[in-house]
Amino acid sequence: MTGLAFTILGDPRGKGRPRATVFKGKDGAPARARMYSDSKTVSYENLVKMAASQALGGRAPLDVPLTVVVTVRMTPAASSSAKKRAAMLSGTIVPTKLPDLDNVVKAVLDGCNKVAFRDDALVVSLIARKRYAEVAGVDVEIRPTILKAAA
Repeated sequence: MTGLAFTILGDPRGKGRPRATVFKGKDGAPARARMYSDSKTVSYENLVKMAASQALGGRAPLDVPLTVVVTVRMTPAASSSAKKRAAMLSGTIVPTKLPDLDNVVKAVLDGCNKVAFRDDALVVSLIARKRYAEVAGVDVEIRPTILKAAA
């Protein structure tokens, strides 16, 4: 079984905090809350779904233990000096600004859920990194995890 690789173009976006709406209960029933994702998160996860679906090429979602590699590419600020920009692009200076790496990974995995793989519980190994690049985006590689045979 082969895996897949794809790129989400544009500025990386981390998963936003869940929002809640409270509904008043009818006829004395207690109030209830409904949780939802903000529109920017939903839009980004839909971009991930489209990219994953295209990379899958009509195959069924993966249904084996998986290794996921996520590389978040961020562009240096336009105001950076030429020397600082060169250091950023060479990896001497790494991005320590928003979005948080773990939030981007969460948005990517949630966007891939039920599209690239049956469920994100199948992810048993995760490699994630943030770096500067000329073009912003997120590169995703999903591959079956090679399990060692029992001795």
